[in-house]
Amino acid sequence: MTEFDSKKIIHSLNIDEKYYSTLDIEGFSYMMKDPSYCYKFYWLEAIVQLISRDVRETTFDAIIDEMICNAWYSVREFHIHLSGLPISGGVKDGLERAVLRLSELSALPANASKVEIKNAIREHNSELKTAKEQLTNMVPYRALAGFFSKANAKAEWDSIKRMTAYIELINRDVVLLPYTLGNGSRLNKEVYFQLPWVRMIQDHTVSILGWIQFEKVKWLQNNNPEVPGLVYKLAPMDEKMRKLNHVRKLWEGILELQEVRDVFTGDPVEPKQYDVDHFIPWSFVMNDELWNLMPMDSSLNSSKNNRLPYWSPYFGRFAGNQYILYELIHEKEGIRKLYERCYKDNLHSLWAGQELYRKGNTREEFCDILQKNMQPVYDSARRQGYEIWNWQGSRR
Repeated sequence: MTEFDSKKIIHSLNIDEKYYSTLDIEGFSYMMKDPSYCYKFYWLEAIVQLISRDVRETTFDAIIDEMICNAWYSVREFHIHLSGLPISGGVKDGLERAVLRLSELSALPANASKVEIKNAIREHNSELKTAKEQLTNMVPYRALAGFFSKANAKAEWDSIKRMTAYIELINRDVVLLPYTLGNGSRLNKEVYFQLPWVRMIQDHTVSILGWIQFEKVKWLQNNNPEVPGLVYKLAPMDEKMRKLNHVRKLWEGILELQEVRDVFTGDPVEPKQYDVDHFIPWSFVMNDELWNLMPMDSSLNSSKNNRLPYWSPYFGRFAGNQYILYELIHEKEGIRKLYERCYKDNLHSLWAGQELYRKGNTREEFCDILQKNMQPVYDSARRQGYEIWNWQGSRR
């Protein structure tokens, strides 16, 4: 689906025919059309999640809390900009601003649980009020615009009071809407889910959430063109996805034959007393490619965490260690076999297989190939907002 096609979306959702006689499924398919900001996706996602938990009546405030929880991991852990960045810099998306404001106010880690995030929202709700209220200005009303085409009366977008009455009129006289609104003000405004829509959404929650996720990923990728693996950056990842076992065995074999010095401390890496870590954070590259992995002091690994090391002088030291690995791959049959076991999980980049690890590179050629391919990725992570790690400061 390269263009927004309601009929294709309706078909892909596989919604039971029994709902077509009472519900405007086509209007529903337009709820995410032509967004100006990413929080339109998060608004519908939060509503579907609440309905799946059999919530029938809620408020703007509760929906926005759900939205903040859903956006937290992408913004905090992966530095995703929900609606891109304006040329002048700063934060463009209101939901992203709300997440960052909560991060400033609380001591929550990037991988905080939903319960922890909601507790922090309650604790800092007064300070978050302005950011949350901004999210109520248009999206709750604009999200229903696809249903309004059947009405003779025109929507009056410049008045929240008149829009609330208009939505009630459409729901009563024209077409049943997924929700109507009460007369509360701002964050306290009530949201009433209509029972036939509740039943349809509960019957098709998985399909509908998958559709929202698909549209959201397209939007986020377009607004974060330099970010790799964005589809994996919407929710916490299962640590079982990490594939480092064969790489560790490879470095163990190397350390039995030759001294390798820690990229940061300069001290010899002690066999079985180190961690295998990523030079450019895993949370940005979203892979365990051999060319980005290094043995490093275990005591420093947790300190480095989700940050970038300074490029100079550490990349030069990192490339030197990679060249040690490269030489032994081609000199020692046992190391070669350990390297080949990394094929399945740690060697997918064509440039690495065809250029970097091919036989015959001089040290200079090898380091040039590594730099040519890694520095653009490093620079993209830096532009995306990844912090620089000062390892000396971490030891004070």
